[in-house]
Amino acid sequence: MFTLFALLLASFAFAAPAHAERIKDMGQFQGLRANQLTGYGIVVGLAGTGDDSLDYSTLGMKGAVSRFGLTLPPGVNPALKNAAAVMITAELPPFAKPGQRLDVTVSAIGKSKSLRGGTLVLAPLYGADGQIYAMVQGNLVIGGLGVDAADGSKLTVNVPSSGRIAGGATVERAVDTGFATSSYLTFNLHQFDATNAKRVTDVINAALPGSASMIDGASIAIRTGGNGDERIRLISQIENLGVQRAEPPAKVIVNARTGTVVINGAVRVGTAAVTQGKLTVSIKESPMVVQPAPFSRGQTAVEESSEISVEQDYRPVMLVKPTASLSELVDAINRMGVPPGDLVAILEALSQAGALTAELVII
Repeated sequence: MFTLFALLLASFAFAAPAHAERIKDMGQFQGLRANQLTGYGIVVGLAGTGDDSLDYSTLGMKGAVSRFGLTLPPGVNPALKNAAAVMITAELPPFAKPGQRLDVTVSAIGKSKSLRGGTLVLAPLYGADGQIYAMVQGNLVIGGLGVDAADGSKLTVNVPSSGRIAGGATVERAVDTGFATSSYLTFNLHQFDATNAKRVTDVINAALPGSASMIDGASIAIRTGGNGDERIRLISQIENLGVQRAEPPAKVIVNARTGTVVINGAVRVGTAAVTQGKLTVSIKESPMVVQPAPFSRGQTAVEESSEISVEQDYRPVMLVKPTASLSELVDAINRMGVPPGDLVAILEALSQAGALTAELVII
């Protein structure tokens, strides 16, 4: 019997009574966002698991030691088995101030098999504008383990070529969001929905008369003034207002690679007759070895023997009646007893026949 855990979860969710959601769960204020930071660095102190003699590792090490007045002689290419070139990534949260600490992720970009036991040498982190926003340095924490034996056998647990440094970066520059100078705050919904935009606007105007207006189906402008303290208090008040979220558009999401099917609660099915058959062709090969008669000077031969059989499952035509809820649709699908691959074909056919009131999305 075909059963979809995701469908059952969805049916339980939509069977629950409607309740108001907080505005903060439906979107976010423009400008109050994280910014991605990236950097390049050198990890040292590895136990022979570094990049060896890769050119960019050598250049990175030359740059690192040059900050201390050391210069390698021309033509010297050190074998850096105890060092590795890495990429560093971090997120700069909104309103982060100089001196605050950030967690960073460090990942090998060369031949290094493991960063366990390594220390990241001081490196800058850049924003999308090319400016330095943080500096990072520290000892890596690696959740993976890699071991190589002399006979070539290997054992790898998780990913030893990537790790983290908790609080390893220090913020050096703040991002100007324009939060304290703008005459309007803009609230952006996570998804475009004109009904939700209208409801959010109405709720804000009910609490703060005449302060909110819709820019489009995804953005709402809220008139504001005063200093930062008053703006933050206004945001806190707006974020905790309750809104009755509109029912989402009817969608059936199909993952063609895994066979996962998710159907939301707005999907409806019209009257349709559905049948689903299965044709199985089996070919059984049973080769036989034929021995020659004694003293006949013959040769041993293989005689091919094949058996072909065809089986076809018969399933009667099932009448799918118009459904009024997701639970009824789940029951109808389970009664058909079809595997995920055949269910996808049935849903596509229902959509083509106009009996499926939903957008069929295949990912």
